[in-house]
This record gives sequence, C-alpha cells and structure tokens, in this order.
Amino acid sequence: MANIISIVGRPNVGKSTLFNRLIESRKAIMDNQSGVTRDRHYGYGEWTDQYFTVIDTGGYVVGSEDIFEGAIRDQVELAIEESTVVLFMVDTMTGLTDLDKDFANVLRRYDKPVFLVANKAETNERYQSAVEFYEMGLGDVIYPISAQTGFGTGELLDEVVKHFETAGIEDPEAGLPRIAIMGRPNVGKSSFLNVLTGTDRSIVTDIAGTTRDAIHTHYNAFGMEFILTDTAGIRRKSRVNEDIEYYSTLRSVKAMEESDVCVVLIDATQGLEGQDMNIIGQADKAKKGIVIMVNKWDLIEKDSKTADTYKKQLLERLAPMNYMPIIFASVVDKQRIHQVIETAMDVYHNKTKKISTSKLNEVMQAEIAKYPPPAHRGKYINIKYMIQLPTPSPTFVFFSSNPKHVKDPYLRYLENRMRENFDFSGVPITIFFREK
Repeated sequence: MANIISIVGRPNVGKSTLFNRLIESRKAIMDNQSGVTRDRHYGYGEWTDQYFTVIDTGGYVVGSEDIFEGAIRDQVELAIEESTVVLFMVDTMTGLTDLDKDFANVLRRYDKPVFLVANKAETNERYQSAVEFYEMGLGDVIYPISAQTGFGTGELLDEVVKHFETAGIEDPEAGLPRIAIMGRPNVGKSSFLNVLTGTDRSIVTDIAGTTRDAIHTHYNAFGMEFILTDTAGIRRKSRVNEDIEYYSTLRSVKAMEESDVCVVLIDATQGLEGQDMNIIGQADKAKKGIVIMVNKWDLIEKDSKTADTYKKQLLERLAPMNYMPIIFASVVDKQRIHQVIETAMDVYHNKTKKISTSKLNEVMQAEIAKYPPPAHRGKYINIKYMIQLPTPSPTFVFFSSNPKHVKDPYLRYLENRMRENFDFSGVPITIFFREK
C-alpha cells in the first residue's frame, strides 16, 4: 500500500463518485443526501501501469447536526495521514463555501501533496467558474473534472502518479483469505473489527445502522494475514425503509458472497433470532465457512453449565445447519476475541482442504460397510467409489448404482462421517450421487 490517494472534502461534493470511477467499480454507496459515507473506504486502481490504493472518506464538517460529525472528522484525518497524495474535492455547482475554506486550513497542517479538484464541471460555465477556488491558496493548479462522466480525470491522474515512488502492487488483497463480519444491526461488528485492528477502523455508536458501506481491512498480525470486512447490519426486508439502508444491505450481501468465511455475531442477551437464522442460512446456501460468535457474553449471568446449555439450544435450533463452531466472546472485555479469528482461519483451511481420492475411498468405504445404503422399492444401491471435485467449497461425487434412490437421511449419515473423519468443522459439504 505504498501509493495511497485519499479523497477528501466537505459533504456531497462527489467524493464517492470519484472513488468508484478510480477503482472502476460501484463499491461505495452514492446518494444526494450528505453524510452517506462515514468510515474510511478502501479500493484499488491503476493508471499507466502505476497501481495505487484509493481511500474514500466522509464529508468533513464542523458545527452540523450530524451526531457522527466528530467521528467522521477523525476518520478523514486518519486517511490524510496515511496518504501519499490528497485530492481535495470542491463543487463548481455550489461554488466556494466557508466549509471549503475551513477544510483548506486543516490540510495546511499536513505535509502532503494536495490536488484541488473542482468537480461537476460538466458545462463550460462551471469549468470557467473553477478559478474562484484559487482564493484558498492551495497550489497553482486547479483540476476541473466530472466524476460522473470521467471528464478531466485522466489529466488529474497523469499528475497524481508523478508523486508515486514505486509502481505499486496490482492487488495487495490477491490470494488472501477473506473473512466477513456479519450480523444484525448493533451486535458489535464494528467494535469487534476495531479491537482486532487496534484502531478506530469503523465508527462505533449505539445507533443501529451506523456502518453503511462494507469496510475492508488488511489484517496482518500473530502470524495470520487476511482481509477482514466489517458489514452493515442486515435487517429483515420489511424493516428496510430507505434507499441508503437498502444499498447497505446489498453491500453486506455482496461482501458475504466474496468472502471465504463469515463470522456471524449474535447478541447473547437476545439469543438466536429469526434474522440471525436468515443470515446463517444465506451463508450456508452460498457455501461459505461459518463461525458463530456469541457476543456480549459478559452481560449473561452464568454458572458452570450456562455455556453448554446455550450452545446445545443454538445447535438444536440451527439443525441441520449445526456444523459450525460456536464461541462465546465479549468485545468489551476483549474475551476470546482472537480465538474467534483463529477459529475462522481453521475453518478457512477446512474449506480449502483437499482429500486424496485413495484416502477418501479408504475411509468412506469402511463407513459405508458399517451402514450400507438401504434399498428403496427393491432397488439396491452399491457405492463403487468417490472423488472430491476441484470447487471452492468441499464437494464430493459418489458413484453408485441406482443413485436416485439415495435418500436424505443417508446423505446426512455420509456427511456426518466425513466431518468426523476429515474435520470439516464450520464448512458446508455438498454430496452428489451419480450413476456408475
């Protein structure tokens, strides 16, 4: 991450639109409502064989009614400190404002190259009006652009990349395990991420819906390296009542689909609710590794049997999706936090595990001999051999006679024996029967 561009400015000047254009993906939520972006949001781009990281930030403002104002300012300043180059965006449609002038004074505190980017310059009139921003005294050049259409962004990047000392890395995340932090609103997802990273990576409040975008973090500590994604809380569809929350939910689902393992947080004080079941079911259907973290365990009155009883009840409700490890943790007390991550990495290794055909047949033929598949309607089933397919999650094909007569109870028997013999904890297994 040697080459880093941060996009900063007051609210609603088009920062997220430019971010999406530079990374060539609609990763950040865009809306005319100010304050949509809150946390630092990272993506990767390329220009003339130079690779760089882009940081989208929330709108920097002082004295607003936004209860997140102070936290957003902190996130912006952290992004500036990380940056190689800062893009200070202003709006030619609105013109120079006191907020722009105030933020220009903030940028003067940093020894960073600052590019003054005048957005929304789609017309000749707005293009010409960009000269008024010289009043702030931030450099000799203003770059009029349109983040929406791409006008002027090439000329801007031509100058930006001159400040890079290396060619950069095409994709620092390539090949790394991806772990998504999932759950309902307000179960502690962002707090969990912040404790792991040791920084205020995500804004944390008691207000449900604080996190909107999916926030990616490159985690490298304790001998582990992976991409950790904090997601917005997923509500039931009937409770999603605004466009921003709708797109936040879509980003969360997309983060889940792109992940290898989902750490699903449950509020210990509320127990397993219907929406928790829905989130776990989505992850299971998408064939993701799953770890259940029961957060706020510090708030539960306990005796020596509480955890065992709680776990038993959880697994009974989850059946037949009861293959995932359950860890009782507390973000506030930092209790078993790293055990959650270690377990998630174990689940990742289980998910990517490959069993040799000879070992698979040796073990499973012995299990089949103990309990052969029952005949159905006079049709006997003889399982000849089995193989593992080269798929992202464990998938096996059993070749047999009369495969259509194999019923679900026997499939569950085979799945349980495979979990017992090969340790597929936390991973959904797919078994197909084919004619041989």
